[in-house]
Amino acid sequence: MKSKSASSWSVSQSEELYGFKRWGSGHFGAGADGFVNVQPLADGREIRIMDVVNESLGMGLKAPLVIRFQDLLRHRVTQLNECFRKAIKEEGYDGEYRGVFPIKVNQLREVVDEIVEAGKEFGYGLEAGSKPELMIALAMHEGTERLIICNGYKDHDYIRLALLGRKIGKKIIIVVEQLAEVDDIIAISEEVGVKPLIGFRAKLQTRGEGKWSSSTGDNAKFGLNTAEILFATEKLRAAKLTQCVKLVHFHIGSQVPNIITIKNAVVEATRFYCQLVKMGFPMGFLDCGGGLGIDYDGSRTNFESSMNYTMAEYARDVVANIRDICVASNVAVPDIITESGRAVVAPHSMLVVEVFERINKRETLGVQHQPKVKHKVVTDLELLLKNKAKLGKLERFHDAIQKKEESFSLFNLGYLDLENRAAAESLYWQVCEQIAKEIRDSGYVPEELQDLNALLADQYVCNFSVFQSLLDHWALKQLFPITPLHRLAEKPSVNAILVDITCDSDGKISTFIDLQDTKDHLPLHPLNNKPYYLGVFLTGAYQDIMGDLHNLFGRVNEVHVFLEPDEPNGFYIEEALAGSRVSDVIDGVQYQWEELCRKMKAQIDAATKKDLVKPREGVRLVEFYEEQMRSKTYLNIERTPKKKPARKKA
Repeated sequence: MKSKSASSWSVSQSEELYGFKRWGSGHFGAGADGFVNVQPLADGREIRIMDVVNESLGMGLKAPLVIRFQDLLRHRVTQLNECFRKAIKEEGYDGEYRGVFPIKVNQLREVVDEIVEAGKEFGYGLEAGSKPELMIALAMHEGTERLIICNGYKDHDYIRLALLGRKIGKKIIIVVEQLAEVDDIIAISEEVGVKPLIGFRAKLQTRGEGKWSSSTGDNAKFGLNTAEILFATEKLRAAKLTQCVKLVHFHIGSQVPNIITIKNAVVEATRFYCQLVKMGFPMGFLDCGGGLGIDYDGSRTNFESSMNYTMAEYARDVVANIRDICVASNVAVPDIITESGRAVVAPHSMLVVEVFERINKRETLGVQHQPKVKHKVVTDLELLLKNKAKLGKLERFHDAIQKKEESFSLFNLGYLDLENRAAAESLYWQVCEQIAKEIRDSGYVPEELQDLNALLADQYVCNFSVFQSLLDHWALKQLFPITPLHRLAEKPSVNAILVDITCDSDGKISTFIDLQDTKDHLPLHPLNNKPYYLGVFLTGAYQDIMGDLHNLFGRVNEVHVFLEPDEPNGFYIEEALAGSRVSDVIDGVQYQWEELCRKMKAQIDAATKKDLVKPREGVRLVEFYEEQMRSKTYLNIERTPKKKPARKKA
């Protein structure tokens, strides 16, 4: 029978608790059945995410699992372009929007394919920041009107590749990041006989905000200062390449949370643009770089994991500010480029992880482990636990800490046995839990007790690697929305942090989104010896490509999902990609798995000759070792059925 508190809990309370309506942008929400749904096109057509998980399991693809909602990816491309089209129309802007997707944000073929296809009707192009990315862009880019923007440091071959694209009719703009690149562009364009299209990246004085603000301003590693732009123009005039200068570029960092910062940068960059036009350069494009954010926490603030503007407001402010400066300067407005990557790809992808174990530091000892002779420090803690009415919360907390430290000291000096130390630890946590419950009931929290919930939080062990799948959380403390994918009609009664299966103590998630700042634990449901799945949302930017091989776990399983009304559950899995096998990651660190198998077989054969193992057992050991080479790198969770309690005799 459900408790009264559990039965009074509703799905709408879960939806509010986890903030779906704040960060989900109409795409994610809780269904009446307690399961999380996704609306890829925000048009009412829903997919139950657990249906995707279950179908993946049927295909042999267990969690950790990346799910890509490809319709949602295409929707974001359309949404960005239509926001700019609408802003251009409403603001009476005479130029066009010529967006490009920065490949560095997610270079995966399945992502770039969808973006290129979805961007056809908008002339949506690509941006490359390295030679390998440029090679992808050249091959994947279609047509002569879509742009390719070339950023990053450039060697001679990078420049030659860009000019090769120009030679076959592609509209490729080489953005000068360092003054020395100008001489290389001049020399190589003369060598190959192609007139380049050139842009200047301006090092603005407007500073960015958020985690990436240090990448802007005077100390930015990319871009030309004002004097260097003048030197560059002189070099190009001398080389008779004045007509090749087409673009001003700026970038004020990824995930800019404050619209004021964007407005200020646009104004400053447009001044640069107008000055270059007046100096006799033809120009035509103003590239506003990246920075369009994602509201990871749903607070709609200028907190670094949020943004105090919408995509539509961003487009309108960019268009209006460029127009105003150009009109005031009597200069024709440019076509507008943005390199919005995070805003396009982050929402389409999510990570599903399975919780398979709970670490709880405060559970009581069984009667069989009670000390035969209780030490005074244990009886003192027992009295503290029983006599809660006599002392205040803070006083009991201080007394419990003092007794716990006394027990450790006595143990180290040899005056306390193992059973008494265990009893003292257990009683300390019970006192803390008792105080925490009183705080929840009373509402007022003394400052010294504010961290008690985090201290008492369970650790839910999840079958994944933070370093492979959520590197930004570990490296940059980036927040992601995390929720259970089912059981939302039940009250989440356990405060937990998430720990991964790596052997690194940093492999955990202990900071979570909240409407007010952040919180140090996540309310989850008690484990019941059945699979319990969590979704980590908005992970489509950078996480897919930046993960490392910590502990050699490798890439996780992945499925690509499309809406399909004719299918029973409203979707179909277009493609399934199996994650790394042990042999794959071993080859990746310069071992040959076949050689390792030979070496292991030789050692087992030697052990068989010494009669350490029997011949049949030796064969089985070799087969088992070789079989594990073909297995997946993540844990193969096998649940042991709980034993039913024995019936008492009448």
